[in-house]
Amino acid sequence: MAYTLTENDGVLTFSIDRPEVRNAVNHDVMDGLERFIGKLEEDPDVKWGVITSEGGKAFCSGGDLEEFHSFRTAEDARPMLTRMTRLLYRLAGVHVPVVALMDGAAVGGGCELAAACDFRLMRSDAKAGFIQGTLAITTGWGGASLLYEKDGNHSRTLQLLMGAGVHTAETLEGLGWVTEVYSGSKEAALDRFLKQYAAIAPGVLRAYKAVAVRKFESADLQGRMLAESEQCAVLWESEAHHEAVRRFREKKQPSED
Repeated sequence: MAYTLTENDGVLTFSIDRPEVRNAVNHDVMDGLERFIGKLEEDPDVKWGVITSEGGKAFCSGGDLEEFHSFRTAEDARPMLTRMTRLLYRLAGVHVPVVALMDGAAVGGGCELAAACDFRLMRSDAKAGFIQGTLAITTGWGGASLLYEKDGNHSRTLQLLMGAGVHTAETLEGLGWVTEVYSGSKEAALDRFLKQYAAIAPGVLRAYKAVAVRKFESADLQGRMLAESEQCAVLWESEAHHEAVRRFREKKQPSED
């Protein structure tokens, strides 16, 4: 299976299990993410949500270009982009706090997935970046809108998006995007983080998250994210994007002996 969904003592964990493709998102992963979000929305016994991955090398490398490379037009790409955008808006809007537990690289849509979470714990040797520009597209799952809404620093957000670079965990912590940088096991890091809130009633945590959600609603975050997704769909059918994908896929092909 492309993911696992587990619950332990009120902590619901969704883990992408596709290490062979750097935990790229495909339709199966989207199905699992939908199950995860639905349980966060409906189960009153869940206190925290956690998104992580398997393999220890990549948190998430974004959309699976091997699976989606056949999308040639905006019409082809739109259903995937729209579905994932709606899922990330729902993820951002659940009243349960959600942690992205990142023990490997996060690039492109992987950063958008992390941006939809409330907290980001990142292993000290990991790197991350909104690299969509290197593929001649923009963030397609609402990630830019999430950054603008949550960060509030216009020039810093533009630098992260326009620069399309990959940054160290330390740099991202300094920018305020990463909540904490950790060393050692991710399980221990998560345990330390959650213990800070152990004495706080779950209803209090949900209430504070609800304040943020009301702000998202009043600012029409969902509408902005969907408009962003549509812009990506338009760019998706450009020849520049198809050429960039072609070069990317060629680089990934094993060389012949």
